[in-house]
Amino acid sequence: MASADQTVLQFVPLSTSLSAKVHPLVIFNICDCFVRRPDQAERVIGTLLGSVLPDGTVDIRNSYVVPHNESSDQVALDIDYHHNMLSSHQKVNPKEVIVGWFSTGFGVTGGSALIHEFYSREVTNPVHLTVDTGFTNGEASIKAFVSMNLSLGDQQLAAQFQEIPLDLRMVEAERVGFEILKSTAVDKLPSDMEGMEASMQRLLALIDDTYKYVDDVVEGRVAPDNTVGRFISETVSSVPKISPPAFDKLVNDSLQDQLLLLYLSSITRTQLSLAEKLNTAAQIL
Repeated sequence: MASADQTVLQFVPLSTSLSAKVHPLVIFNICDCFVRRPDQAERVIGTLLGSVLPDGTVDIRNSYVVPHNESSDQVALDIDYHHNMLSSHQKVNPKEVIVGWFSTGFGVTGGSALIHEFYSREVTNPVHLTVDTGFTNGEASIKAFVSMNLSLGDQQLAAQFQEIPLDLRMVEAERVGFEILKSTAVDKLPSDMEGMEASMQRLLALIDDTYKYVDDVVEGRVAPDNTVGRFISETVSSVPKISPPAFDKLVNDSLQDQLLLLYLSSITRTQLSLAEKLNTAAQIL
């Protein structure tokens, strides 16, 4: 039989180790831009800034919104505004480069491919970050995607978005704000004491889980894990040895210092407000 030439339809695979890490400031900034969006806009899109770490992880540290007009079959970006904002950011921090783009909404939409194509000309393999500000599943889910090309021989036909692992790391103060941001309804923002109480409750829950795991290992109910054991040992050894009275004194002194700072900042705000009113009254007279 005569052999016929065949053209193979295939996806161009991506590196399995590709992942992204986003800082909480980026999420807060995206949500703030969504709240301040024009009335006729259904979503906001913008540029992600950061760097690529030596292990290949995309570190997303900053962002800014890009004005756009979107219809069912086309998307128009303000490219001049995008380039001006990029130039301004790089004057402040030259190490931050374009690593992708973001949009609000649940998952990928039809116009996302057009926007991703533009950012593909700005940077190789950009990351697409989505923030569900509509609380589709009861919370603001955050996902990261990259594009995987579908080619026919040497000709590219289409692109498919593939979700990649996303790491959202934050300190405890940022986590308190993020947990409030994820909720669909909040009666009021927690005070400092309420935030500390919630943090202590989570810490006690983690200690109870660790205590239960150690007991299960000792009793033979769970197979020991050397990695987990080293983590627990390092954590316990890092806790300073201090007596309860000394610990109480340390906490009370720190609390008094914080109250003093709050009092001084309140006096400063009052003086600035009073000076502003006096200057306004002097200009009127």
